Amino acid sequence: MTVSEPVTLAEIAKRAGVHISTVSRALAGSSGVGRATVTRIRAIADELGYRPDPAAAALRTRRSGALGIIVPRLTDYVLARIYEGADEAAHDLGFTTLVGNSNDDPGLRLDRMEKMLARRVEGFLIGDARLDGDDLISALQRRGVPYVLVNRRLRGHPSVTTDDVHGGRLAGEHLLALGHREVGVVAGPTYVSTCVERTHGFVERFLSAGVPVPDSRIEPSTPDAEGGHAAADRLLTRHPGITALFAINDFAAIGAIGAAREHGRTVGQDIAVVGYNDIPLDAWLPVPMTSVRSPMLEMGRAGARALHRVLAGETVEPVLLEPTLSVRDSTVGVATV
Repeated sequence: MTVSEPVTLAEIAKRAGVHISTVSRALAGSSGVGRATVTRIRAIADELGYRPDPAAAALRTRRSGALGIIVPRLTDYVLARIYEGADEAAHDLGFTTLVGNSNDDPGLRLDRMEKMLARRVEGFLIGDARLDGDDLISALQRRGVPYVLVNRRLRGHPSVTTDDVHGGRLAGEHLLALGHREVGVVAGPTYVSTCVERTHGFVERFLSAGVPVPDSRIEPSTPDAEGGHAAADRLLTRHPGITALFAINDFAAIGAIGAAREHGRTVGQDIAVVGYNDIPLDAWLPVPMTSVRSPMLEMGRAGARALHRVLAGETVEPVLLEPTLSVRDSTVGVATV
C-alpha cells in the first residue's frame, strides 16, 4: 500500500479556479473572501482530503500550538498526574504538549529547554524549579519566553502549587493531637521548595505548641523510597525514642516504614508515620498510611490554564491549592496521650 502525496493549496486553487492566497484565507477563516467562495473551497478541500501542515502553519503564523512541560521524572506518580491534568487542559485550550524529564539535572534541564524551543513551543510549564539558583528560569526570562511553575514554586514567579506550608502544619497538628512530642522529619532535598515548605510548616506547628524540633531530628534525603529509608535509619539510630516520623512525600515515607521495621518498630503500634501527596498506594499498604493529600490533577489543569493567560498577555499571580489530611492506620493506633 502506497501513501499518497499530501494535497496542496495549489491543487485546491486550481480546482476552484481562484488564486492560492484566496484558498489560504478561506481555509484559515480570514476576512476578505465571500461566504459562497469559502464554502466551495472548503468542500473541494474535503473532497481532495486536504490536511493542514502544522509545521508550515507554525512558520507562517509564528504559533506552533505546542506547550513544553519539564518535570524531574514522569515515573513519579505525582508528576505523572500533574502532567495528565496539564495535557488535558492544554488539549481543551487547543494546544498539544511536549514533555521532557530533567532528572533534576541542571544541564539536562537546559538541554530539554533548548530542544523544545527548537520545536517552537509557545511557553513552558516547569515542574522542577530549584531554590539553589535556577539557570533555566533565568534563561526563559532573558529570552522573554512565557512560563508558569507547577509542583514547585519560587517567590516572585507565576505558579500553581499546593500550599505546602499548610500541608506540613496539617501533619504536625495531627501528630500533636495524638500526643507525640518525640518526632523526626525525613526532609528531602534542600533545593526543592515542596520539601523545604512542608518541613517548615511541620516544625512551625510543633514550635507553636511549645515543642521545638531540633535540627538533629530533621534529616535531608533524596525524594524517593531509598532516600527515605536511609534518612529514617539515621534518625532512629540517633534518636531511638522517636514515636513519629513525617516524610515529605509518600515514597520517602514508605522507605521510612522499612527502616522503622528494621529497628524493631511496628508502624501503627509503637511508631506513627505520615506521608505527603496521598497516592492511591497509601490505602493498600499492609498498614494503610496517613498522608497529606495534594490536588495533583487540578494543579496540572490550573497550571495549563494559567500559562494560557500568560500567553494572552495577562499577569498571573501565584496560586496555592488547598491540601487535606487523609488519616489511616499508620498513625491512629499510636496515640501517646
